[in-house]
Amino acid sequence: MQAVTVVVNDLMQRGYTYFRTEPPGENFHPWFAPELTPGEMLHLGVFGGRYMTDCRSEFPAEWFKGARLCARRHDPAMNCFGVNASQPLSVWRDKGWIHPDDPRGWFQWYCRYYMGRRSDDDLRQIKRWKAMKRHIAQIRKHCDQGDILCRPRQRQALLNWAYDSRLF
Repeated sequence: MQAVTVVVNDLMQRGYTYFRTEPPGENFHPWFAPELTPGEMLHLGVFGGRYMTDCRSEFPAEWFKGARLCARRHDPAMNCFGVNASQPLSVWRDKGWIHPDDPRGWFQWYCRYYMGRRSDDDLRQIKRWKAMKRHIAQIRKHCDQGDILCRPRQRQALLNWAYDSRLF
């Protein structure tokens, strides 16, 4: 695949350039096997609908058709499970979890990775994604199979990290 140059100009980045070197949705690191695509996550409802409402041109239009988005504010009712399972971006910044290339955090990294960007931050983000798997064990331990109303905050948090918490 020939590299595709992407120039980003949105509310959080001006003139940021990166390259897509892999085909969308392909050639992921062997440790990284998300259960949901970014488009599926947006349609199910993640991050209170507030995520990426000003940067649609960077990603496929179909991700946003029918997506549960709210440009005005973070609204937990927009989430798949109707609860807030996110910390403010300021907390992520304070903890040092934000890489300068992805000022919106993990989901922005995942969207760009999914579209074919590879970066020096990939392994760190993949390790963070893998660490979320511990919440699956908690749901399996405390909830009946298929009871999606059990532990909605943990289920939403898993959904925010591309785990399909409706399956367990």
